[in-house]
Amino acid sequence: MSDRLHSDLILPVGSAGKLSSGWWGMMATVATEASLFGYLIFSYLYLGSQTELHWPPEGLPKIGIGALNTCVLLSSSVFVWLCERLVRRRRIRWAVASMAFAIALGIVFVGIQMKEWHDHPYDIATHQYGSLYFTITGFHVVHVLVGLVVLSALLTWTALGYFDEKRCAALRIGGLYWHFVDVVWLFIFMTLYVTPLLF
Repeated sequence: MSDRLHSDLILPVGSAGKLSSGWWGMMATVATEASLFGYLIFSYLYLGSQTELHWPPEGLPKIGIGALNTCVLLSSSVFVWLCERLVRRRRIRWAVASMAFAIALGIVFVGIQMKEWHDHPYDIATHQYGSLYFTITGFHVVHVLVGLVVLSALLTWTALGYFDEKRCAALRIGGLYWHFVDVVWLFIFMTLYVTPLLF
C-alpha cells in the first residue's frame, strides 16, 4: 500500500518520446514569430532600396551601442543555457544565480534600447525609416519583455526546487524562446546597424 501511494506522488517527467509536446509548441511559436520579423526586415530592405532619400536619414547608425547591446543579449543567453546545465548537475544555487544574472542582462538590454530610442532625433511618425526602425526594434523589445517574464517564472521554479536532472523540460523550452529572441536581434543588428555601413 505504501509503495502504491509513493508511486502516485511521483510527478511526471514529461511527454513520452525524446521531445515533449511543449517543445513542439514552442517551435511552432518560434516559426510564426520568425516569419513576422522576416517580413519586417524585408520591408526595411525593400523600402530602403527604393527610396531616393538618404537611408537612414540621420546618417550612419551608432554601431557601438548596437554592438554593446548585442554582447549583452548574447551573454544573457549563455547564462540561460548554463542554468539548465547546472540544474542537471544538481547545483541549484548556482543555477538560480545564473538565471538571475541572465534576467539582469535582459533588463540592461531593454534599458540601453530605450536610451537609444530617446536619443534619436526622430520618432515613429517622422518618415519611413523612423517607422520601420521603431516598429522592428519595438516588436523585438516586446518579445524581450515576454522572455523576461518567462525567465522570471523559471527562476522562481528553480529556486523552489521544482526542477532536477529528469524534470527540467520547462527550462529547455523557456530557454529556446530566449535563444530565439537573441538570434532575431542578430538579424536586426546586421540589418539596421551593419548594412548602412556597407552601402
